[in-house]
Amino acid sequence: MNKDTIEQLFKKYETDFDIENPESNHTERFLDKLNKQSELQLIKVDKQRRRLWKPLIGVAASVILLITLFIGSQQDPSYSELASVSPKMAETEDFFTLTIAEELSKIKSEDSPEAQTLIQDTIERINALEENYKSLKIDLTESGDDSRVIYAMISNFQNRIDILQNALEQIENIKKLNNQSREIISNINI
Repeated sequence: MNKDTIEQLFKKYETDFDIENPESNHTERFLDKLNKQSELQLIKVDKQRRRLWKPLIGVAASVILLITLFIGSQQDPSYSELASVSPKMAETEDFFTLTIAEELSKIKSEDSPEAQTLIQDTIERINALEENYKSLKIDLTESGDDSRVIYAMISNFQNRIDILQNALEQIENIKKLNNQSREIISNINI
């Protein structure tokens, strides 16, 4: 549109323009309407946020439930521990477990090449006894705390400790023999 046509347009509609002055409280009414609209928009935004949070809360609750179920399923409830029989048996199991862990750490700390085959053999035998112990736990559950199973479990612990102590003694003997042979060689060289 060019300038002439716009001026003509204004002249044509000049009588249609609203040239009246607004009422004295026009500004207050206008601001009230704006405030109401902003309140409505805030309510809508709040409702939209709630709509967003509801599914997210549901998803979070589902994830927590799945994690809880997963952790619960990792604990194998299909067998009883020796500690479930009585408080004395709990003390016994703790004692054996601690002793076995200490002896096993002593054996694993040995680094002489002469003792490596002995250490590997000992660890394999301990692992076999641990597997046997797992089956004894299942037997304990099925037998209803049968004293024969309890005795077998205690014997299993004792066997593991005996194997570890024997291995440690043999490692000490190997060290002594190595020291003696070094002394003999050093005496011969002098």
